Amino acid sequence: MTGANARKLFGTDGIRAVAGEYPLDATTIYACGLALGHSLRNFVPGSFPKVLLGRDTRESSSWIAATLAEGLSETGVRVESAGVVPTPAVACLARTHGFQAGVVISASHNPWQDNGIKLFGAEGFKLADAVELAMEDEILRHASRAAAPDPATLPPMVNNATFQADYIQFLLDCVPGLRLKSLRIVADCANGAAAAVAPELFRRLGGDVILKNIKPDGRNINLNCGALHPAYVAAEVMVCGADLGLTFDGDADRCMMAGSHNNVINGDAILLMVARDLKLRGLLTGDLVVATTMSNMGLEAALRRSGIRMLRAPVGDRYVLEEMQKNNAALGGEQSGHILLPHLATTGDGLLTALVVLDLVARTGKSIEELTEDLKVFPQVILNVKVREKKPLNEIPAVAAAIRAAEEELKDTGRVVIRYSGTEPLARVMIEAESEEAMRRHANAIAGAIRAELGV
Repeated sequence: MTGANARKLFGTDGIRAVAGEYPLDATTIYACGLALGHSLRNFVPGSFPKVLLGRDTRESSSWIAATLAEGLSETGVRVESAGVVPTPAVACLARTHGFQAGVVISASHNPWQDNGIKLFGAEGFKLADAVELAMEDEILRHASRAAAPDPATLPPMVNNATFQADYIQFLLDCVPGLRLKSLRIVADCANGAAAAVAPELFRRLGGDVILKNIKPDGRNINLNCGALHPAYVAAEVMVCGADLGLTFDGDADRCMMAGSHNNVINGDAILLMVARDLKLRGLLTGDLVVATTMSNMGLEAALRRSGIRMLRAPVGDRYVLEEMQKNNAALGGEQSGHILLPHLATTGDGLLTALVVLDLVARTGKSIEELTEDLKVFPQVILNVKVREKKPLNEIPAVAAAIRAAEEELKDTGRVVIRYSGTEPLARVMIEAESEEAMRRHANAIAGAIRAELGV
């Protein structure tokens, strides 16, 4: 927890907060543009770098993008806008179109009131922790003295539609020959960034694709839909008599699925399907998959039966990627639906994940239920406790005692993972156990101790 506390602005996925409030007030956003611009100019002295900017559908995204672009332009950086596109589109396009950086204005799965700033380097990877931390001091220094423009006075950004088209073509090129003619699919776009590209993408793939939540109004992003509410698409699959469902979060970097029997297919199940397919085709380097501390023990057991090892990384796709790079792994991901396929893309991409699984289903003729039927999931509960500060939990006697009691009772029959969210003021209590009674008892005890000591 100490490392998380050291961060002043950046969490595990960039800067994220309520739009208009610190650190997403106009002054700090403008300072972020100045700091990024100076960093790019210093990296290649005498150059005139260019930055690609993308955003999601929140009503605050436009003014945040314009304010950040103003700061960048002030330093001599050229800014181009892709408009509303998924986060992974910016990562992809920054790399393929020669940009020195990519910036996404999005709060991913958070409600519409929140927003965020995600940064990518020229190679399409998220900036390293050390780079973001180094930028923090400069951002705070500029924010203390820079006069930010009034966002209401800034002209709207001019979007280049070519970027959306290029990203769609990139996705299609990743699954050559895929056609969906025999499948009936429901795709929930969460009124987010996926809504900008999914209609054209699936039109070109053919098939009977029923698109849901593709009319964003600035405030309905993730509202009772999307990857955080997979039960929605599961129910729609049943209503529509579809073969399967796909659901994306607000910035479309994650994907969850649903089968034809009102069953949710999460990131663990997707990892299992894709890992086995890659192994069968000789593409799973080292017969290894990288998951996180949140992935179910059932996934580990199912992979083991297929001769595949599983390593665990801390939660956050950047940490999964770091572990993958250390071990030359071809596949990694999170239970939440972030799936990393480095032979295809530099970051998690919900639409790409969907196409990879659809390609697997089309090639094998098997349903996603058949492909995951031996995944026996241990009972798992995740409780979120809103906290006023992120104090190291091992320094709070009552919390440490509750965690210790759970670990001693469960031992080899379960797991206890307690962590702070990197993007929200939350403590997450995850317990997995063979005994559902023990699981819930210990989860409630630990959550209660955290609430008593740190709760809002």
